[in-house]
Amino acid sequence: MKTAGTTRFTFTSADPIGGALGSRLKKPAGQKITNLNFMTDYTFLEDIDTPEALAWAEKWSGESVEKLKSPAKDALEARLLAALDTDDRIAYVSRRGEKLYNFWRDAQHPRGVWRTTTLESYESDQPEWDVLIDVDALAEDEGENWVWKGAVVRSPEFDRALVKFSRGGADATVIREFDLATAAFVDDSPFELEEAKSDVTWVDLDTLLVGTDTGEGSLTDSGYPARVLTWKRGTPLEQAELFFEGSRQDVATHAWRDSTPGFERTFVSRSLDFYNSETSLETEGGLVKLDVPTDCDVIVKKQWIFVSPRTDFAGIPAGGLGVLLLKEFLEGGRDFQPVFTPTESTSLQGLATTKNFLVLTLLNNVSTEIVTVPLNDPTTEHEHIDLPEHVTAHVVATSPLDGDEIWVQAASFTEAPTLLRAELPGALEAVKKAPLQFENAGQETRQHWATSADGTKIPYFITGAFEEEPQNTLVHAYGGFEVSLTPSHSPTRGIAWLEKGYYFVEANLRGGGEFGPEWHSQATKLNRMKVWEDHRAVLADLVERGYATPEQIAIRGGSNGGLLTSGALTQYPEAFGAAVVQVPLADMLRYHTWSAGASWMAEYGNPDDPEERAVIEQYSPVQAVVGVEKRIYPPALVTTSTRDDRVHPAHARLFAQALLDAGQAVDYYENTEGGHAGAADNKQTAFVESLIYTWIEKTLDQQGSI
Repeated sequence: MKTAGTTRFTFTSADPIGGALGSRLKKPAGQKITNLNFMTDYTFLEDIDTPEALAWAEKWSGESVEKLKSPAKDALEARLLAALDTDDRIAYVSRRGEKLYNFWRDAQHPRGVWRTTTLESYESDQPEWDVLIDVDALAEDEGENWVWKGAVVRSPEFDRALVKFSRGGADATVIREFDLATAAFVDDSPFELEEAKSDVTWVDLDTLLVGTDTGEGSLTDSGYPARVLTWKRGTPLEQAELFFEGSRQDVATHAWRDSTPGFERTFVSRSLDFYNSETSLETEGGLVKLDVPTDCDVIVKKQWIFVSPRTDFAGIPAGGLGVLLLKEFLEGGRDFQPVFTPTESTSLQGLATTKNFLVLTLLNNVSTEIVTVPLNDPTTEHEHIDLPEHVTAHVVATSPLDGDEIWVQAASFTEAPTLLRAELPGALEAVKKAPLQFENAGQETRQHWATSADGTKIPYFITGAFEEEPQNTLVHAYGGFEVSLTPSHSPTRGIAWLEKGYYFVEANLRGGGEFGPEWHSQATKLNRMKVWEDHRAVLADLVERGYATPEQIAIRGGSNGGLLTSGALTQYPEAFGAAVVQVPLADMLRYHTWSAGASWMAEYGNPDDPEERAVIEQYSPVQAVVGVEKRIYPPALVTTSTRDDRVHPAHARLFAQALLDAGQAVDYYENTEGGHAGAADNKQTAFVESLIYTWIEKTLDQQGSI
């Protein structure tokens, strides 16, 4: 599930679902929820961590774990942990000045270390790392279950960092100032923030722009910062001056500083909803709102302003990229020139810059293309970088203040990642290659297109060592928030699933971003049911092509994908044999009142609006559950995390309990840590993944024997 303030593409290779703003865990709005079959009051499940709620979760989780205990499950868990902890993994880096930085977890450091090295050392077989922060040691010293959440480093000086730690993996973080030269936390008038979903950026060594929870009126209804404060070192936060204030009805406000020498600028943005925002630029005369449509992404780099609209604007089509001199724009000019123009098959997925180049990541029928454009004239012809078929390549890092270095990862479902580096305009060269940790003999990837109910062609990838007979098939999908699912490499999936001769499917449903903004907007709000129509079409296509029988198909999804799988369970249970529902949204009639839920109304609609509620009522899983006397569902495994402060754990709890009371087959597991990711470290990830894959295999085997 995305968080507020994210855009369709960014200048860095960020996880589209990651990031964190917002508030502390909140109890849902006071509204009684009762099971539709037995009218039992389950309001206590809406309390995050009361003894009664935790006892309920612990008891059922323990029973689920006990049911799945076996030597095979233990062996799988051990192998997954070894794969996650291996030192042979690629240590991905980002440059800050002369040094490369990396965050690393392994068996000796399950919570991880933040460390640095030089390029020369990194390119050697045995890099020498200088550890800046040992999170395990810090957690032990302070008696906290710290989880690393990143660092905001001051640039171009690269001397100080605002380091973020989360308790148990929640989005809310504690922020502390760290001195990179001494590798120690600052103790002389440091910048420090207590646990909250804060947003921070450096202005200078003694000044920050801060959005955080400072009490009444400081947060939006979605739980994100509504204000930006100018905070001076040595001044109490409550005395910080107001820099900008949005509305409580906004999703969030966010400020940032461009520190490019000669182009230093400060910006602030109001996220009106998930897909509409207003961006303002600080000038000598104050903040000036950039006059573009609210559904248009705006990026300013050096002398240029780039726009990528969701609907046509100033001659730039939806999903395209246009450019204009910022000076001309501020003087009223709107003669944007195209940098990228989408086609029916090609969409813009990401932007990055080096000192002298613009780097575009594109998808062409869900396969990656990367092109470069000189930043001094972005309208010139693109230079393509050749990539293999069905390989996902993404820009891992660039450092625009330090030159034209670019780091790119390339991987596929069956081939382990390769890390490549180039000094543009030079060619990419392999720097590191991850080992393949599962047997892939005979495996290949095919792309097919299913036909949805309205005739739209829906692509999906299927990977495996193909046989004539149908095989167990795991189908993963998401279908929301303009998130694109592309061919990816997972040692966990390879070890636990593909190596056994089973098939894996990645489905590119509408609601995602694989073909640009319209592919997403076709399945929002009043058209939300198209996501399930697309999903059902893919499942039917798999059966029609002979890859699997319905009883051999397991569906899996998390977050918005958990809404997808829980909705599939109640709408077309005959189409598959098992459902894994992870950190889901499930009570869609109340989602907007819980945690960060209000920020997603641009995606799902407002349950308080009669027209939009009528559609939501068609699919809201908790309310749709029926008893086995009416319809039998295939078995479901529902998982969540007590520390998920993005999607409230009550969604998973209430859905699982509704299934149980209806007599449907359901297992439940709730991790006490992990936040929205569901696991806080490699050990927890190995345990949860071994649990899930063991459950899937056992369930499909049982379904096949019925």
